Amino acid sequence: MSSVRRCSRTACTSPAVATLTYAYADRAAVVGPLAVQAEPHCYDLCEDHAQGLTAPRGWEVVRHQRDSAETAQSRSNDDLEALADAVREAARPTPDRSGGPGPGGGQDPGTGRRGHLRALPTPG
Repeated sequence: MSSVRRCSRTACTSPAVATLTYAYADRAAVVGPLAVQAEPHCYDLCEDHAQGLTAPRGWEVVRHQRDSAETAQSRSNDDLEALADAVREAARPTPDRSGGPGPGGGQDPGTGRRGHLRALPTPG
């Protein structure tokens, strides 16, 4: 079995360098560094497809890019927290968005949470 993950796009055989996750509640497509493990609801993308990604009208593309000096060993809670912060920032209501609960505005009155992503601490 190959240790190199390939781009999820049909007929693309390039190695994956980024992971795409959709935050449906926040109407955001989040492109970040390649996830440590393949996840069932995420898409691995090559450099070309990650850079060329566009989102539907009304959605935002949130890009979290790594510095070239960083190594695979530095993948940690910092990356996850940065992605969660970027999604929360993209979901903040703007003057043209509604201020009520639901996608694009306000907090969920039942939980007091915005969106659906959270960064969890590493056990131990």
